[in-house]
Amino acid sequence: MGELHPQMRVAIEDFEAMLRDMGLTGFRSPDPAATRALLAAMAAPAASLLPIYSVADRTIPGPAGALVVRIYRPSAAVNLPVLVWFHGGGWVLGSLDNGDFPCRQLANDANCVVVSVDYRLAPEDCFPAAIDDCLAATQWVAVAADELGVDAARIAVAGDSAGANLAACVAYRTREEGPKLVYQLLIYPVTDADFARPSYVENGAGYRLTLDDMQWFWECYTPDPADRTNPHVAPLHAPDLAGLPPAHVITAEFDPLRDEGEAYAAALQAAGVPTEAVRYDGLIHGFYVLPTAEPVEDIAAAQQRAAAVLRQAFRVE
Repeated sequence: MGELHPQMRVAIEDFEAMLRDMGLTGFRSPDPAATRALLAAMAAPAASLLPIYSVADRTIPGPAGALVVRIYRPSAAVNLPVLVWFHGGGWVLGSLDNGDFPCRQLANDANCVVVSVDYRLAPEDCFPAAIDDCLAATQWVAVAADELGVDAARIAVAGDSAGANLAACVAYRTREEGPKLVYQLLIYPVTDADFARPSYVENGAGYRLTLDDMQWFWECYTPDPADRTNPHVAPLHAPDLAGLPPAHVITAEFDPLRDEGEAYAAALQAAGVPTEAVRYDGLIHGFYVLPTAEPVEDIAAAQQRAAAVLRQAFRVE
């Protein structure tokens, strides 16, 4: 184990203070609404958001009714590539607001339209509700490309944590169901429900996201344990990953999800999928969107690399 970055220690202490103020000990709660308020409080303040050409919410058809999406445009240009983004939160928490920072940044830096999806949450709507919504939104983007002013031949998916899980699962399903994707950006993804991995043993407590949190998330999203090896929720269990879009997988040293993210990157590589995996030492789960009092070089590097690989996949000059 390396050394925890000092700014990560500050973030952990601030998070633990917030938990105490809200009467919580972690994300697990008999009332998910209370925990959703915690994550809502962690969304980037409006004053800190990056300026962007336009942001607009709209509804689209979903498998169980209308879905809300938020569309970010870096300019008035048409025929831009498009990134479909899925926010994190363990399939239980989170909202479009929690994705505001990365969506604005990636739209600007990768010169693409970003469509962020407000999918259904567990435990009110369990598996496969979230993945069905995310797949439907991705398919809608392809069908509505002319209306959106985007290039249907340059669609990628991305997300953080459970959102990265949904991105990986959408990529897996679109191999058979379409549309064809050009890339998947997976930021500390959930890919399995194996809590015995060394990263769970090493990082299961004290680093914001805990083993208990992850067990609760899985219980909410997949109340039937048999579902936890379904490749549509645990892509590491897919029998064949060949033919999936190229991937960039980001992991953090002090993250319970580190090992499953790296195992998934290795499985993609073994299946012949061009895949780049980068571990950021000294950092914790959530670092990619974590505001810090002082700049952290590796956070900036991860954000810059994510934009760069998307630009390359999108063939953006």
